[in-house]
Amino acid sequence: MAFAPAPLLAQAAFDFSIANIMRGPEHFGREPQNVAWSADGKWLYFQWAPAGAAWDAPLRPYRVQPAAGALPTEVTDAHMDSVAASLADGPLTRNRRQRAVSARGDLYLVTTATGAVRRLTETVAAEGDPRFSADEQQLLFIRDGNAFALTLATGAIRQLTDVRSGPAPRDSVPATGMRGALERQQRELFEVVRDQRRADSLRAAQRKAALERALPAVYLPTGQRLAMLSVSPSLRSAIVLTVNTPPGTPRQTIVPNYVTGSGFTEDIPSRTKVGDAMAQFRAYRLTLATGVLQPLWVINGDSSRVASQVRFLSWSDDGSAGLLAGYTPDFKWRYLSTIADSGVVRVVEALNDSAWVGGPCGGCMGWLPNGRVWYASEASGYAHLYSVNRDGSDRQTLTSGPWEVERAELLPDGATFLLHTSEESPFVRHAYRMAVTGGTRTKVTREHGGHGIVMSPDGKRFADLYSASNLPPELYVAAASGEGMTRLTTSTSEAFRSRTWLKPSIVKIPASDGVQVPARIYRPQDMGAQPNGAAVIFVHGAGYMHNVHDFWSSYGREYLFNQYLASKGYVVLDVDYRASAGYGRDWRTAIYRWMGGRDLQDQVDASRYLNAQFGIDPERVGMYGGSYGGFMTLMALFTAPKSFGAGAALRSVTDWSHYNHGYTGGILNLPQGDTLAYRRSSPIFFASGLEDPLLMAHGMVDTNVHFQDIVRLSQRLIELGKPGWELAVYPVEDHGFVRPDSWTDEYRRIYELFERTIGANGVKAKR
Repeated sequence: MAFAPAPLLAQAAFDFSIANIMRGPEHFGREPQNVAWSADGKWLYFQWAPAGAAWDAPLRPYRVQPAAGALPTEVTDAHMDSVAASLADGPLTRNRRQRAVSARGDLYLVTTATGAVRRLTETVAAEGDPRFSADEQQLLFIRDGNAFALTLATGAIRQLTDVRSGPAPRDSVPATGMRGALERQQRELFEVVRDQRRADSLRAAQRKAALERALPAVYLPTGQRLAMLSVSPSLRSAIVLTVNTPPGTPRQTIVPNYVTGSGFTEDIPSRTKVGDAMAQFRAYRLTLATGVLQPLWVINGDSSRVASQVRFLSWSDDGSAGLLAGYTPDFKWRYLSTIADSGVVRVVEALNDSAWVGGPCGGCMGWLPNGRVWYASEASGYAHLYSVNRDGSDRQTLTSGPWEVERAELLPDGATFLLHTSEESPFVRHAYRMAVTGGTRTKVTREHGGHGIVMSPDGKRFADLYSASNLPPELYVAAASGEGMTRLTTSTSEAFRSRTWLKPSIVKIPASDGVQVPARIYRPQDMGAQPNGAAVIFVHGAGYMHNVHDFWSSYGREYLFNQYLASKGYVVLDVDYRASAGYGRDWRTAIYRWMGGRDLQDQVDASRYLNAQFGIDPERVGMYGGSYGGFMTLMALFTAPKSFGAGAALRSVTDWSHYNHGYTGGILNLPQGDTLAYRRSSPIFFASGLEDPLLMAHGMVDTNVHFQDIVRLSQRLIELGKPGWELAVYPVEDHGFVRPDSWTDEYRRIYELFERTIGANGVKAKR
């Protein structure tokens, strides 16, 4: 079935009601996902649901010829199986003429010029991580946790490693003492015992000889399991990563599911809590000829060689060295190291942050064809690219400035980076080409907004997921120069396109520390409405994310709801408070050891801004948000009640010691070691400060922020005797709601809360 891009304007009227806007993607559509060019560059494939699809319609595979007037066509699963190898990514030969890929668990060789595909394996077992040997005569791959080599000329396959879980078997140990004496007596007295012993010795010698002819069995240390294995292109060694759980078995939390098909309550296994026994990673060099495992120092100065995470990135093009990234358990160091085929480890970058290592482009690193290492780092205070020799010498800065590289990839020519950056402004995202040596960047996207591009195999065109602040993402195609941009999809409904949606302005809020904090603003006048003397601050979730920009919001429903509030007379602010993404390292880490500190103060300063600019009484400023936004709403009402008049806290973290380790441990350290950070960051300890009306809403099968969080806070409010709060529960919803009826109920309650409290006829307006 084909779908034509619809005109930008249509005749149907949009029902601007809460129930209708909470249908969400039925109106603003589903962004095309997993965009990929066919190997010959003739087709674009993607996952999509066309305009008007039901809220629960699954994404299906589509393809379109990248030309004006072309229509996306749904394709079958069988067709996708047939083209899977053509769409897959994988390593290139040094002459860039062939690509090795793994698709649907089998291995293929793709000719880049023609797109011709040669199948190499067809097995039940899954084969993955294909790489060429140093002489490019063999293809190395992983199957069932071990490495194999496939000779391209003949198709012959041989196994390279035999890695097994420990402990290694041991030969029997001769008895000693009384038992040893009895055995000696038996051998002295009985011929049959001596015959049996000779036979046992012969069989042991035969087994030893057979083992010497076979692959050496490699037994992992006790308690460790294989996480990753990668054989060097030279076929001399391999990098082995293992993971184990330290002493003290972590306790998995359980989320009860009450509305089930069986009629019985069913438990959903969930995560551990921050600071509980966490997995540890180790790295080894395996010598293939001998089966010897050599521990690698991936963390400087750590005699235990333990890391909270170790990532193997890749082997150099000539196969002489591998690249590893190791992270310390306290989140404060990242070591980027090269591992020579001889086993020599050299740290090429040690990134330290007194708060925690993070930022955009965290996985941006790899090898250049000339043997240098490239990587992204926040060393300058912003995420930028660097390159360095494999021994750590001659470090070069490739990009710099008060902006960030958000995405970086090495193009197939090996000489050019494709970058997505905030160089023009923190409020737009454009794509650039840059030589691997750095220098001048060539901007390849033109339209104001947000771009995410995928270059065609020949580099002459690109597919672009482009959006503006009031235009949801659609798939476009353009020449590599950015000229002739052509739209290929229409995901929005006809009714959605019938309405002119607001492009919210971006304003700067003067913070109490002198910083200018960006915010989107929705004014009643922009919606043709009269101000009602009240305002609402929307708080985005995730903490570290970017929502104040001139492209489509990650919060589509909230974007519509904010306009709905403005149409009812409310001034609405959406603040990129401290800890938001897009503004550099200092902005990102401003909440270290105190969530609800500087980030909350930015919201308090936003309330002051509303008073100064619009004369709005702080008691008529409401707040709402989900997840981190819900946490912030609680902290605002509990610790800064004079700056706000009401709040709706959705799926809120109420006690950070109950959240997960990966997110919380970096920001607040561990609860058993930094009690101050957890106590001053957790709303439950400040519940006695509640003075204003509060709505709390939470999904009961939330596997991210558990329902237990809001239950504990409710009990605390009950024991404190606090009036004016309510809890709305959603029995079938996880962290991110999916059902329109749940969304509608939740946002109806939010609107009604503001209407009866801070609105024109609310109790706060009558004081």
